[in-house]
Formats: sequence, structure tokens, C-alpha cells
Amino acid sequence: MGHYKELIAYKKAYELAMKIFLTTKQFPREEKFSLIDQIRRSSRSVCANLAEAYRRRRSREYFISKLNDAETENTETQVWLDFSLDCDYITSDIHQIFSQLNEETGRLIVYMINNPDKFR
Repeated sequence: MGHYKELIAYKKAYELAMKIFLTTKQFPREEKFSLIDQIRRSSRSVCANLAEAYRRRRSREYFISKLNDAETENTETQVWLDFSLDCDYITSDIHQIFSQLNEETGRLIVYMINNPDKFR
């Protein structure tokens, strides 16, 4: 494994971030500086933290720390997905699809946290 873009967790997180970006283009304008910015930022931050963790994977502590940051941002993304559903900005079908992808990403991140030596 030679590049962070090869990580399954990164691929799934990136896919979700792009789906969120495209979907939030349809959100109401008044959400531009709140929900839209927050959900885009947290979903993209998962990717950024995974990339940073992978770059510094030789340091076990740093690797796990950045993965913990990725997991936190992943959880935050789920909160914004829930708000998006409850505010009627996305359908329950979209919410389910996005939440499943988010959950899969989270499980992969936790696997990496619990098995850091497999990524060194």
C-alpha cells in the first residue's frame, strides 16, 4: 500500500464527501453559512485526517491521533446528516444511503485505530 488514496476508508470518505457536496447544492440559501458549511467541512476533514495519518504512519501515536480525529469528524458528519433529514433537506432514502456509507467509513477507521501496525 503506497498511497493514502488506496485506503478503503479514504475512498469511502471521499465518495461521501462528494455526494454531500453535490446534495447540499440543493439546500436552502439560508443554510449556506451554517449547515452546508458544517457538513461539507466535517466530511472533507475525515479525508484530510486520513491522509495526514497515513503520511505519518511510522509514528504509531501520531497515526492513531489523526485517526481519532477522523473518527470524530465522521461522527460529526452523521449529526449533520441527521439534521439534514429532520429539516427536510434530504429524503429518508438519501439519509439511509449516506448514513450507511458514513458508518462503513467509521468502522474502517476504528479497524485502523485498533490495528495500526497493519498500516505501517
